[in-house]
Amino acid sequence: MTRVDFYILDSAEPEDALRYACRLTEKAYKNGHQLCLQTSDANQSNVLDTLLWGHRPESFIPHSQSDNDESVLIQHNGEVGAHHDVMVNLGREVPAAFSRFKRLAEIVCQEPSLLTASRERYAFYQQRGYPLHTHRIKV
Repeated sequence: MTRVDFYILDSAEPEDALRYACRLTEKAYKNGHQLCLQTSDANQSNVLDTLLWGHRPESFIPHSQSDNDESVLIQHNGEVGAHHDVMVNLGREVPAAFSRFKRLAEIVCQEPSLLTASRERYAFYQQRGYPLHTHRIKV
């Protein structure tokens, strides 16, 4: 069963959620995980793509928006390819294919509409018996 981790940021800035996704991605990638980064739309995918390239000058995280062979795949249309290890959700909805993954990371910022959506996702997972873990993050 998929383990669901909620990373609750102390910031109301959606951009901070993207920056934290880069940190989480770097850590998971360095630990040998394959990741699928689920975004809300093409614009958010492009912003995340740019942030990953410049996340830290000394760090390189190979990633793609279209090549399923990369260890890190950014997508917004539900196509997760062969990835089944870690999904990072930056979208407002429960990802359709999340249960194919060993772990799901939900990154939550304090912006009111995004916070409401994350509470709904938490309730969704809880009602279905997924193991839930929360982490408070200072940005």
